[in-house]
Amino acid sequence: MEKTYIVEGMSCNGCAHAVENSIKEMFPAAQVQIDLQGNRVVIYGTNDDGKVQKAVEKAGYRYVGPV
Repeated sequence: MEKTYIVEGMSCNGCAHAVENSIKEMFPAAQVQIDLQGNRVVIYGTNDDGKVQKAVEKAGYRYVGPV
């Protein structure tokens, strides 16, 4: 399963790694792709919006929601 989310505040590779690592802490088997220019995070392996929101906010970024 693939799901795309809008996440605001990511501006560099460090930001992308922080979000990716936080999501992978919550979902170790998930694959994560970050699109900095589009403010998008694509996650393969989960569709739990609430946990994704917690992971993004834990990393310090604004979770807008699924696309």
